Order: sequence, then C-alpha cells, then structure tokens
Amino acid sequence: MKYKVIPEGEIDGKIIPVSVVFIDKKDIEAEGISEDDAIIKTAKEFDGPVAINIFDMDAVTTTSDGIVAEGAIVRMGAGDHGHVNKEFGILPMAEIEYSEERIKNEPHLKQWKKYYPGRKLYRGPDPSKKLIPVHNVVITGRTANNNSATEMMNIVTMDELIFPILGQLQCITHGYVLVGLTGEDISVGIGMTVAEEFGRVFPHPQFPAGSTAHNSGDKAKTLKEHIPCIVCDKKIIAALTIKAIEAGCVPARDIGCSPVVLSVARALGAPIAFERITYEAQAELDSIGCTREWMQVKLELSKDEVIARADDLIPGAVGAKKFKADEIVFEREV
Repeated sequence: MKYKVIPEGEIDGKIIPVSVVFIDKKDIEAEGISEDDAIIKTAKEFDGPVAINIFDMDAVTTTSDGIVAEGAIVRMGAGDHGHVNKEFGILPMAEIEYSEERIKNEPHLKQWKKYYPGRKLYRGPDPSKKLIPVHNVVITGRTANNNSATEMMNIVTMDELIFPILGQLQCITHGYVLVGLTGEDISVGIGMTVAEEFGRVFPHPQFPAGSTAHNSGDKAKTLKEHIPCIVCDKKIIAALTIKAIEAGCVPARDIGCSPVVLSVARALGAPIAFERITYEAQAELDSIGCTREWMQVKLELSKDEVIARADDLIPGAVGAKKFKADEIVFEREV
C-alpha cells in the first residue's frame, strides 16, 4: 500500500514534531483492507510519533473561514512506537448531507452547490461518535492529531505544527507549499471562522462569519505566531477565495473575515459586509493593520492580477520558504 510522509525532524530550521502521513483512500481500497486497518498497518512502520490522515480526493471540504476545496480528510489516526490506541487513536469525519436548508443555514456552501454538485463533503467528526469530549483530536502516546487532523503536537515536548487543509492537499497533489512560522496574520485568521455543523474545530455552529472564535483583542496575534506551519502556495488560496466570491459569497456575511479573505476582496474591489464584522473581530483585525479604513481601499484588480500578485497581496506565514511539495514529502510503501 502506497503512502506519503513528511518525516519527524526539521524543515528549514522549523521543527516537525511528529511524522505526518497522507494516504489516498483509493490506495487502501486497492489493498482490500479497511481504513482503520490501513492506519494500524502504517503506524507499525514508525517507531516515533506519527499522525496519519486518509483522504478522499473525490470529495470536498471547507477551510475554517468557509472556502470550499477539492479533496477531504475522511479519517484521522495517531500512532506511537508502532501502536495505535484502540479507544482514542482513530476517528472518522462525518459526511455532511446536502439540503437546500443547509445551504440557507451555511451560506458559504453555495460554493459546494455551484462548483461541486453531487460530491461528498467532509469537515470534522460527529461529536456523538467520539470519546474525547471537547477537541476534535486523536491521541496515541506522544502524538496528538488535533483540529480534525490540521494541527499536530508531540504532547511530551509540546512542539506543535499548524498544517491547514490546503497545505496538506498540496502535498497530495504535488503542488507547492510554504514552510515558516505561523505569525500574527494567520494567528488572527484562524479565529475568523464560519458557523457550521461538524466543523473542523467546532462541532456545532458557534461563530458565524464576521465574528471571532478567539475573542482576545490584540492578544489574538500572539496566540499561534511562534508555531511552525506548512501552508499552501498563496496563489492557491487566492484562486479559491476568488471562486468563493464569484459564487456570491460576501466576506463577513457568508465567508469569514480572515485577513486572507479580506485581502482578496479588497484587491478585487469586491463587497465586504462591514456591518457584520463584530467589535471583537475588528479589534483583532486592527491589531495587524486590517483596519476599516484599509478594507475600504479597493484596488480593482482583475482576478488574474490578484493571483499573479498573490505573494505580495496576501498576508501569511513569517520567514516562509517555498518548496515543491515533493521536496519534503516522500512516497513509501507498506
């Protein structure tokens, strides 16, 4: 069975606290085994801590700020010393059922309806199916594979890796990634979520577009800034955010008010629902220079210009180095 791995260690001086494994669901099916058995089998290949993510590349998913993308994690695992904890080491993601009522309640899913009709959608687990009460996490030994497999931690050394879904998808599809420190802009952006059922971080619809899950003022920019991260090439998130806006999604109304979303909307000259940005969210945005006055300056660029200039227009990781994913991701067999 084929799998891909980013080994535990360092990349460009940034600590990778656990090995991170990516398995395509099709390779498991070709092997004729279950997804749980695939996780258990792969974990035996690693003496150290390992996070194992299984992908359905025919499905779709959402980012925390409501951008829809092709490819989804459908099951996550955690291993250590070749073992997977029987109670807490594996967790499936819930398939989200399509309905017009859901599109009404979760308007960012207009993208799902417009671009990916008939495709399955996965985000986070069904809380009734998991034993750990608060976090969407699996744990074995030193390994915590958290926030529906987008934040990994060695819970002995307390080293973390922020690994958003779009960065992981680039590792699967031989794209480009940025490896750096999370920094202030992403630290703030992580809290600018949309309200959705079975979300990657929150299992219930809690923090709608325009609000903040952090609610920590100018401290939000320091919450995650020191943590290493692996994120997608900025051209990828620019193109996907443009697609969301073209589907009728308005920042702070339908999709989140993250610095990335606001930067793309500002560059296009697209509408922003200023009246929906809460006082608490604006305080966090102000702390990193995304003031109301800054948002109101429309650059009126074409979508091709925004994508071409994404590295300059879109904020992101600090001290980041761009890699062809195949430079840091290695293909193996078990």
